[in-house]
Order: sequence, then structure tokens, then C-alpha cells
Amino acid sequence: MDYYSESVKMHRLHKGKLEVVGKIPIETNDDLSIAYTPGVARPCIEIDKNPEEAYALTIKANTVAVVSDGSAVLGLGNIGGLAALPVMEGKAVLFKEFGGVDAFPICLSTQDADEIVETVIRIAPTFGGVNLEDISAPRCFEIERRLQEALDIPVFHDDQHGTAIVVSAAVINAFRLLQKPLHKVRAAINGAGAAGTAAVKMLRAIGVRDIVVCDSKGLISMDRFSEFGEDKMDLLEITNNDNLSGGLAEAVRGRDLFVGVSAPNVLTEEMIRTMNTDPVVFAMSNPEPEIMPEAAKTAGAKVVGTGRSDFPNQINNVLVFPGIFKGALRARASRITEEMKVAAAYALADMISEEERSDDCVIPSVFRDGVADAVADAVAEAWGQSGKDNSGA
Repeated sequence: MDYYSESVKMHRLHKGKLEVVGKIPIETNDDLSIAYTPGVARPCIEIDKNPEEAYALTIKANTVAVVSDGSAVLGLGNIGGLAALPVMEGKAVLFKEFGGVDAFPICLSTQDADEIVETVIRIAPTFGGVNLEDISAPRCFEIERRLQEALDIPVFHDDQHGTAIVVSAAVINAFRLLQKPLHKVRAAINGAGAAGTAAVKMLRAIGVRDIVVCDSKGLISMDRFSEFGEDKMDLLEITNNDNLSGGLAEAVRGRDLFVGVSAPNVLTEEMIRTMNTDPVVFAMSNPEPEIMPEAAKTAGAKVVGTGRSDFPNQINNVLVFPGIFKGALRARASRITEEMKVAAAYALADMISEEERSDDCVIPSVFRDGVADAVADAVAEAWGQSGKDNSGA
């Protein structure tokens, strides 16, 4: 099937993928008087007296804003907010289909960090959470941080944390399969943008300590200190303990794990052969990975994953973001904590039983029943155990 032409046909036929459907019938004057004027004045008064009532009386309790400026759309780059709208509509559909969460695309006509932050703060009363999407690094780090400081609802940049959580779940199961403790895993990450940075932090949170990172110019190391902005300085503090220098070939030598969130065809079979025995290769560049799975297997990789649906071990954010928000909204969390992310990663990994776990099965299918509920339960429990105490709630 030509997915590209079929997608254009589908979008043109339906004029997008979303519609707004009322929850109640408006068929009589009584219906109208209860749902709108004069009856609607009473819920307004209740919320005015107690803002918490908005969660009981409006859509806020189960509605997420999917916010993008279109500056870093997967595989397309900076196409702007309007052209990014089909992607954000798709994200909203996935929220509903997989998590039962209502979501609405908010595509912006600015790429100025201050204006984005101000805009989201102004529209926040309608929503129970904010999912940031396809905003380029390093602005995405600042925007997420400032919004979370300003708002009392969870703000989650899925390109960072969704990717990192699913990668971590796959890593947990891959090394369960290989019977290697995570603290002994030596990892190389290619890509120092939003996803790569978050992956480093999540891998550290689950116990991986020996991590090196490459950007487009090579290893993040002290030798390049003068080149770095704040985001890469932060990475340097927690990676490359031995101060290795060079490129990707030097980065992967002797490593157990490769995580690619970068560019197609940058990892070679020769590089994989220099890794440790039975290496794990997660090549997630889309639509073309850093190395094709067959080539990685030929070179000796034991477990291979990609971002694609036509190969085993698809590392896809849809496995986590519906459940993350479902659990956070249910728990009335004011933010997504590190403990909630780790809980989500382990919940996702635990969906694969020991009997089921294999080279080609370290992460569940996106269509597997119960994934979003398992993630949501873990996230809500983690907020109950640690989030409230740390938030002052």
C-alpha cells in the first residue's frame, strides 16, 4: 500500500481526523435550559466559589492540549504550526483510541519561546494536562521547564520523555533476556537532541551508569567544551566518564547497547562488530533507521528494535503517552515526576512475561490490550507515593 497517497486521500475525504461530539442530547427546551441558559449559570457559580469543581463539572478532568510550533516534525523538520496540524490531530486520535483521553491540537503561529509559554499559560484553564510535541531542541527544554513551573497541571514533552520511557522499557527487557544487570551495561547514544538527552537521563534513572553520547560532530567530551551550550554541558556532566573522543565508531566500541535517535544509515556492520558480545541495537531514526535490522543481525546484534511497525520490537511512543496522561489525570497530578516515568517504564516492560520474552519480543505491540491501563495504574500509584509529598499538594 502507498501509505503516503492513501493518507492524503483519507485526510481529504474526512477533512481531518477529529470532530467535536456532545455528551448530552439537546432535543427539547428543557435540555437547552439545563445545558445552556439559564441552568449553566449554576455550575459557573460553583467553579467560581471553588476552582477545584472544574474537574467535576467540565471537560478539564480528561482533556489534554497537544501543543506544537511545528519546528521539529518527525522526518520533516521545521514545517511550522499549520503544516504540523495533521500530526497533532493524529496524536489526539491516539490519545482517545489507546487511552480514552480527550485531546485537542493547538498548533501555534510562533516559534518564539516566550510567546509559546505565554500562549499555553493563557489557554491552560481548559485543560487537565499539556502534551508538547515536535518543538525543536534546545528550546523544548526551556519551554517545558517554564510551563511546568508556571502551571499546576502536568506538562509532558513526548518527544523527550515518551521516547525515553519506551526505550528504557525495551532496555530493561533486553538485558533481562541477556541476564546482565543494568548497572553493568555500557551504552552509546547517537543523537544529543530532545530524545537523546531524555534517554540519557531515563537510562541513568533505571540504573545504567556508563553512557557516552554523540551528536553530529562526534562524542560529547571535554575536548569540545568550548562548543557547548547549557544543554550539552548538562549532558557532559553525566556522561563520558572516561573522556573518550572521536566519532560514532569510537563511541560504540566495547559497548553493550546502542540507541539511535539521530539520522539514517550512520551505524555500520563494522561498528557493531566492535561492540561487546550479543549487543543490543535500537536504531530508531524514522522512516529509515541508523542501520536496517537485517544488517544489524548479520553483524551480530542479539536484540534489534526500530521505530517502524514493519519490524519486531517497535519502539513507539504511543505505548506510553496515553497511559501517562490517563494515570496523571486520574491521580490529579500537578506534574510528571521522575518516579512516574520510571514506574511507566517498568510497567511497560512487565507486560512481556518471562516466557514470552525473546530476541524479537522485548516490548509489547501498540495494539496489545491493557498497555495504557498498566502504565496509567503505575503512574497514578507513583504519584500517590512520591509526587504529592514532593509537590506540597
